[in-house]
Amino acid sequence: MTLVDSSPETTPRTIARVALGSFMTFAGISHLTFAREEFSAQVPDFVPLPTDVTVLASGGVEIALGTSLIFLKNRRAIVGLLLAAFFVAIFPGNIAQWVHHRDAFGLTSDRARFIRLFFQPVLIAWALWSSGAWSALRAAR
Repeated sequence: MTLVDSSPETTPRTIARVALGSFMTFAGISHLTFAREEFSAQVPDFVPLPTDVTVLASGGVEIALGTSLIFLKNRRAIVGLLLAAFFVAIFPGNIAQWVHHRDAFGLTSDRARFIRLFFQPVLIAWALWSSGAWSALRAAR
C-alpha cells in the first residue's frame, strides 16, 4: 500500500502544516537547549532510559518530524502519520506530569495540567489533517 495524499494542497492546510512543522522544530530545539529541565518533568518514571537521554532523543525526533513535515513533499502523509503516532507515544508523559503534580511550562496546578490533556487529540488531528494523512488513508481504502 502506498500512502500518498493526492488531494490538492489548500492554503489553510499548507499554513497549518508549516505552522505545526515550525512548532515541532522549535520544540525539538528547546528540548536540546533552554527547556531541557521543563521537559524532564514530563518523562514518566517507567521510561527505562535516563531522563536527560529521553528529553534529548525526543527533541531530535521532534526536529526530524517538524522539518520533514515542512519540506518532504512526497512523504507528507507518512510524516503526518508518524507525527500523530509520536503525539500518542508522548501522551503518557503528559499524564505523568498531571498524576505526579509536576510543574512545568507554566502548568502549576492540577487543573491546568488536566486541561492540557485534552489538547493532545487536537495535535493528533492537526498532524493528520495538515499532512494529508486523513485523505491518503481514505484513498488507500
